[in-house]
Amino acid sequence: MTPEEAALRIATLRAEVARHDELYYRQARPELTDFAYDGLKAELARLECAFPSADATGGPSPTSRVGDDRAEGFARVRHRQAMTTLDNTYDEAELREFHARLVRALSAEDLAYTIEPKVDGVAISLTYEEGRLSRAVTRGDGEEGDDVTANVRTIRSLPSTLADLAPPAVIEVRGEIYLREEEFRRINQLQEEAGEAPYANPRNLAAGTLKQLDPRIVASRRLEIVLYGIGHCEPPVATSQTKLHDRLRAWGLPVLDPFWSVRGPEAVWTAIRELDARRRTLPFGTDGAVVKLDAFAQQRHPRVGFRGMAADGQAEAARKLSPRWACAFKFPPDRAETRIREITIQVGRTGVLTPVAELEPVLLAGTTVRRATLHNADEIARKDVRPGDTVLVEKAGEIIPAVVAVVPGRRAPGAEPYVFPRACPVCRTAAARAEGEVAWRCPNPDCPEQVRRRLEHFASKAGVDIDGLGEEIVGQLIDRGLVRRLPDLFRLRLEDLLPLRKSGEIWAANLIAGIDARREVELWRVINGLGIPQVGAAAAKELARTFRSLGALLDAPVADLCRVEGFGDKTAHAVRTWCEQLGNRALVTDLLAAGLSPRAPAAVAGGLAGKTFVLTGTLPTLAREEAAALIEAAGGRVSGSVSRKTHYVVAGEDAGSKLAKARDLGIPVLDEAGLRALLAGG
Repeated sequence: MTPEEAALRIATLRAEVARHDELYYRQARPELTDFAYDGLKAELARLECAFPSADATGGPSPTSRVGDDRAEGFARVRHRQAMTTLDNTYDEAELREFHARLVRALSAEDLAYTIEPKVDGVAISLTYEEGRLSRAVTRGDGEEGDDVTANVRTIRSLPSTLADLAPPAVIEVRGEIYLREEEFRRINQLQEEAGEAPYANPRNLAAGTLKQLDPRIVASRRLEIVLYGIGHCEPPVATSQTKLHDRLRAWGLPVLDPFWSVRGPEAVWTAIRELDARRRTLPFGTDGAVVKLDAFAQQRHPRVGFRGMAADGQAEAARKLSPRWACAFKFPPDRAETRIREITIQVGRTGVLTPVAELEPVLLAGTTVRRATLHNADEIARKDVRPGDTVLVEKAGEIIPAVVAVVPGRRAPGAEPYVFPRACPVCRTAAARAEGEVAWRCPNPDCPEQVRRRLEHFASKAGVDIDGLGEEIVGQLIDRGLVRRLPDLFRLRLEDLLPLRKSGEIWAANLIAGIDARREVELWRVINGLGIPQVGAAAAKELARTFRSLGALLDAPVADLCRVEGFGDKTAHAVRTWCEQLGNRALVTDLLAAGLSPRAPAAVAGGLAGKTFVLTGTLPTLAREEAAALIEAAGGRVSGSVSRKTHYVVAGEDAGSKLAKARDLGIPVLDEAGLRALLAGG
């Protein structure tokens, strides 16, 4: 490879890794397995090492930083001690080389290790001050994360106070937030009942839940937590990982189980195999084992320490990246070999064309798999997937498994490369791909499949909630040409429906009655049913409270949208772009002309109407839920984060960063007595 070719490949890999970092850390919808992602980063690291002068961008490389999960709407908090990531190993030989490096660094053969399950969740850092939980912060970029204290306090298994008469003055406890499999299934069942797409896997849902701006939504999803490490701590509380594990348990904190404390590489490998045999019975998802050097003194040895530090302990980089004293051994994912019968294209309600592999049925992780996602056109080209290929299908917690690779040497002679369609398979409109996007879309808003999907969403429990209008009936209405656009739904007549079923007079009358019953419906349901980008039920309710009519929403400038509770610049611009499109404005006009009459939220009685409150710390006599209920009963709104839109912060004992931010922004701060006075009209 020439330096010019290397520079081009480095630039391509950096852009690709950055895109997958965005998908994983910020959007919680990864497209690659850990193994494939690690392969991209490993190739990039090799090229950067071999061609140090071939840097085409001059910017920082993804190999020199950890991912960044920070999001809009949260206060930023700097970790007292940086949070790092683990290097992954994928086979026994790599694991033994990890041990050999430590033996050389420490000049000792008989090394003690701990082995823990690697939880497939979201990293979190909890700060306890004098034994009381004061702050919870996401990993962020490793140096600084998002303050999600209000959300983490909803976790029932997490004590707010350590069970210790003499707790450390300050300690950062590190762990992982996750969802149990049964809770994941419960939430997905609610999604399907509401006509919404199911969530892909528990990890993605846990990540998205933790970044909700409303703690009440978080509380409804029953997050769990396990804790296994520490950052900053004064004074020290343990001399080894084993003793720390025991101390965390004694404090009443949820800890990892199973947990092994062993000596030597043979015992490490035995423990990993035991974990592999047990992992599907654990309450959390786990995709590997974490191996740690047990003694803290050995972890801190100058020749061990962290990658990003020289052998003498001096920093080589701006931050520590990963510990040399720990690694994650990744279990091979659940995979099966099967054949692709054909590649079909699904059309979503926003027009996205998604390729799906139709498979010969195969048993995978206890279920029969007939379909697998191919993600997008670029992924098909990158993997060179063709109809008729024998492929490996992987199911790592996904609802729809993914095709991860073509089996070499099993391709039929004459198999042609797959050509992604340049037209919608349903309406034959030419497909389009916006600059910077990977998805191809059908730009025809009247495409029957888009109408079908939009109508299903509009009529669902999360939309206007029309009784009796399920997927089967929607399909018949579309196929018979009775409904081509959403407004057509409200123009249906009894005689239109009678041919759909034999002796269907009662059924048809009930459906017409169900549609008529929802002509006058809450405004937020209509807004949510319209499928505006980045607007779900919670955001739709805020828009309804703020603008009180569809007309006012359509004409709202970005500045007014930015003032909506929980909205950032990105969401505001997405809503404004939707409202400016002539087709969407015509749709709203036609819906109203067809008899839809959205009902504005009732005016809230109470002296706190229109006021937003943030609660922080522990109040003397009121639980946080009680205080929130009193505020809402008086017409106020309770938010999980402090912003310039906040009217009051109610602070109790152990108030943390929210109190500091309120003072920085000049927001009035109340104690419990002040809140009660305000509630009483004082």
